[in-house]
Amino acid sequence: MAKLTQLICLANSWKKGERCLAGVDVTTHQWIRPICKDYPEDGRVPATIRLINEQEPALLDIIEIPLENEGNDFGFEAENYWIGEGKWRKVGQAKVSDIVCCCGYYWNILHNNNKYVTVPFLQHLPKAERRTLQLVYTRDFQVIGIPRSTGITNWKGSVITVNGQILENVSITDPKLTERLDQGENIQGACLVTISLSMPRIPPGWEGGDPCWKLIAGVIELTENDQILAEMQRLQWTIDQGREYLINKYNKRSRSQLTSTELTEFLTYLQSL
Repeated sequence: MAKLTQLICLANSWKKGERCLAGVDVTTHQWIRPICKDYPEDGRVPATIRLINEQEPALLDIIEIPLENEGNDFGFEAENYWIGEGKWRKVGQAKVSDIVCCCGYYWNILHNNNKYVTVPFLQHLPKAERRTLQLVYTRDFQVIGIPRSTGITNWKGSVITVNGQILENVSITDPKLTERLDQGENIQGACLVTISLSMPRIPPGWEGGDPCWKLIAGVIELTENDQILAEMQRLQWTIDQGREYLINKYNKRSRSQLTSTELTEFLTYLQSL
């Protein structure tokens, strides 16, 4: 039986003409990828199910979804849950402060330094460790556009994490982001980036296990205040530790009291640690 689950949307990306959505549970911060039984081969979610008042779920929306307590993992995905009967609702709006704790500071971005992870590798892991979604904090998100003969630009992004991990020139599947890029917006710098693994896709001449390709499924741009929160999370500073530093350094108790110069100075200090 399905139960209503609230999640913070961190990805709403293209998937074979429909969408793939993912987010974290508002309470447990567990990753969830709702999947649809109408598409048993890959679980893509059609517009008839996902639209809320005729609108696409957006990044940081808190949405309430009827979910069953299990789902098809397609042999390698740990985060999948079947969508149950009932309408989706938007019940709130999250802030960056609600999700910085979800950033995964692992040795690698999704298991390795490659642009893909093979199905056999994932299947050798315990089920709970078959991660196919990861939220990454980067100080330097970069985008390049590769024109196609059809006139459409293929947008690719690169991520360098604070731990020195690099993921270069992987496909961007976030429709809202590609629309903004098509309109000439310059999107770069500090961001939270949702990295997702695709379903297995084998290029011509491939040898080895079936590869699942790393994709950029969602990008949240960060203000200077947001970056401070992300840096404090990286350093595992508590709010009390941050307040103590501000009192000792500036004789002020909160970031809201800092001047723009002091805010930048505080961020630079955190980045240096």
